[in-house]
This record gives sequence, C-alpha cells and structure tokens, in this order.
Amino acid sequence: MLVAVCVGTNDLLTAGVFYDQVLETLNMSRVMQNAQEIGYGLNGKDSDFYVLTPFNGASATSGNGSQVMFLAGSQQAVRDFYRAAMQSGGSDEGEPGPRDYAEGYYGAYVRDIDGNKLHVFHLPEK
Repeated sequence: MLVAVCVGTNDLLTAGVFYDQVLETLNMSRVMQNAQEIGYGLNGKDSDFYVLTPFNGASATSGNGSQVMFLAGSQQAVRDFYRAAMQSGGSDEGEPGPRDYAEGYYGAYVRDIDGNKLHVFHLPEK
C-alpha cells in the first residue's frame, strides 16, 4: 500500500513556493514543514506528498523514467495546475490536452524547479 511520495530539491524555500502554488490547484496545502522537508495534504489533511532536501546531504536529482502523478477533479484543474507550474518556474513536458491512454483522459506534464517530472490528469466518471 502506497502512503506517500517524496521528491528531492536543492532549494527547499523555492520548491515550497512552487508547490504551494501548483498543489493549491488540486486543493492540496502545506500541512507540515521542518528544516529539511515540506509535507502537503489534500484539504489540509495528513501529508502524503513531500518535497525534501536529501537526508544524505548529496544533491537532489530527478529520476529518468520516474514521475509523480496527480489526479485532478476536472480538465480546468489540469489547466490550472499546468499554468501555475509554468508561472512558478516549472518547465513544459506536455501541454494540457486529451491523451489516448483511456477514454476521456485529459492530462499535462511539467517539470518542477529541480527537474522532477509531474503528471496531472483528469478522467471523467463513468
């Protein structure tokens, strides 16, 4: 059972600003913080997404082939997430739009300030 996801950063302050803006579009907010990490939870509940400076003191790096996926409540939320990421220093990996992964699938891809790949998507309820 998956309980949480962590991504690394080399600048916790800047990453916090980025994720505050981006995750707000999905009703996620900062619910904990200490000197090495920030935790975000849905609707102010327990953290299930963390951004942190690596505990071993080495530089944070993005994984080739890895990504964190976020479920959005609407196509508009996908567009808002993407726009917030672009305005907060992220980079484009695929603009919002339909994808052929499943019927009605609508998604976007971005990279955060440290190069971590994020995917946000919406699937209509059946």
